[in-house]
This record gives sequence, C-alpha cells and structure tokens, in this order.
Amino acid sequence: MQRSQRWGLFLLKSIRTHKNSMRKKVAIQGVRGAFHQEAARDFFGTDIEIVECITFSELIESIECGNASFGIMAVENSLVGGILPNYALIRESTLTVIGEVYLRIVQNLMALPNQTIDSIVEVQSHPMALAQCDDFLLQRKNLRVVASDDTALSAKLISENNLAGVAAIASVEAAKEYGLEIIAPSIESNKANYTRFMVLSPTQNNETQIKSNKASIAFALPHKSGSLQNALQSFSRYGINLTMLHSLPQVGQCWEYYFHADVVFRHIDDFNLALKSLKNHTNYLRVIGVYSAGNFINKNSTN
Repeated sequence: MQRSQRWGLFLLKSIRTHKNSMRKKVAIQGVRGAFHQEAARDFFGTDIEIVECITFSELIESIECGNASFGIMAVENSLVGGILPNYALIRESTLTVIGEVYLRIVQNLMALPNQTIDSIVEVQSHPMALAQCDDFLLQRKNLRVVASDDTALSAKLISENNLAGVAAIASVEAAKEYGLEIIAPSIESNKANYTRFMVLSPTQNNETQIKSNKASIAFALPHKSGSLQNALQSFSRYGINLTMLHSLPQVGQCWEYYFHADVVFRHIDDFNLALKSLKNHTNYLRVIGVYSAGNFINKNSTN
C-alpha cells in the first residue's frame, strides 16, 4: 500500500472516530429496540449512541456520572396513569427536564422468520405489554404466556437463542433490531395508548428556556387548611394551566407529601411570577425543568 493510500485511510478512520465521539450518548431503560429507544430517536434523531440501563435508577446514575449525556425516562401512560417512582427518582436527582416525548405504544407479535401464529406455543413480554394485549391473548387460550423483564429483551433472547415456537410482544424497532418477523401487528387492545417520556440532562439551556411553554415542578406544603388551594391559585392568577398533579409520600414523614405538577404557560415571565407567588406558600420547591411541550406521535405499526 502506498504512503498516500495509508494516509488517506488514516484520515478516514480519524474522521469516523471523531464523528462517533460527537454522537449524543442517550441512556434508556432496557435494551436496543425498547420503546425508550424509539422515544430517544424521535427527540434527538437517529444519529445517537444508546446507553442501555437495566433499571431506572441506573439510568439516572449513568447521566450523573457522565456515562451518558442525556436520558429518556417514561413517567406516564394514558391507560394506567403516572409512573410515580420515576417522578421521585427525577426529583431526588441532580438532573433537569429539557423536553418530553409522547409516543403511541404499538404492540406487535414477532417471532423468528418463516413462522406463523399457528406455530407459536409461547408468548413472552413485559407484564404491562401482556396486559395491554389481553384481548388478543384471551382469544388464543392455547398460548402459554410468560412474563419477562422487558419487551425488547424478550425479542433479543428469542433471536439470540433461535427459539422456534416462541414469540415476543414488542415494538417495530425491536423486530428490526433482532431480525424477527412481525406475524401480528398492532395487537394492543386500546389504540389510544400513549406513553409520555421526559428528556433528562445534567444542565438547563437558558436560551431554550426563554422559548419554552411548559414546566415540571415539585413542591411540599405545610399541613394546614387551604394550603393546596392557596398554592394552586398562584397558577390561575397568572393564566397558567395546570395539566398534571400527583402526590407522593415524603419517606420517613408520615402523611406528608410532595406534589409534582406540570404547567403550561404562554410567556416565561408569567411562569416566573407564578413561581415567585408559589414560594410564599411552600416549604419546599424545585423547578425540575422548563421546556417546550411535546406533540403526540402516531405511527403506523407496520412502517
């Protein structure tokens, strides 16, 4: 090989290495092909590096220690409500919310290539995914239903172990990732099935914050009559819409609660004024994030 050719290959390798080092590292709960990965790609684009985490706690830790630059965490589902432990994890972390993604959850039955529904004897998936497909499964009582830790992990294990006769319920991304064929698309019982994901970062972009129209906050109140009512009036006074309110117990403080709220506003100045008013009524207040409200994403399950 000539010197010029070697130099050219070296430059090409250096460019590729630099490009890979510039890719955003995004932590998700689960393995590649999980709905968390789909949400990450919807927010950041496809040119990202996925950091797989077994648990949501590990997801938080991976960002805080610098193994990932960002994270995607599910916090709410339109059918089952809030994932309250995740709200607590975010509140207790050093991270901030910089965005959100609403993703329609489309569940698909997938198996090794060249199999049919009639050849399937066992179905594996996360318990929530199985519950979301109960109508489909109840019509096929011959199937053995097995709960697993993760939707995409079920697909991965079927592929890696070449498990004929076993199907997974997971996303289209999982089928693509692990070379499985979808033999029954969109088998979820309720098509109005959306999950909301929060986008987590170690820092808040102040320029983006100015253009934002939504915020997530956490606060605690003194135990006295009218305290919650007085606190919420801080929002209505400045024309701010309260879109979500959850209460979580303060661990170690019996019958004391943290309130998590999402609010939507027209101007950041209105939010800041409401926040100033809210401080007068709380004994704990944290702005978890100020960001632009996400849009619903409705995808065809076979695309």
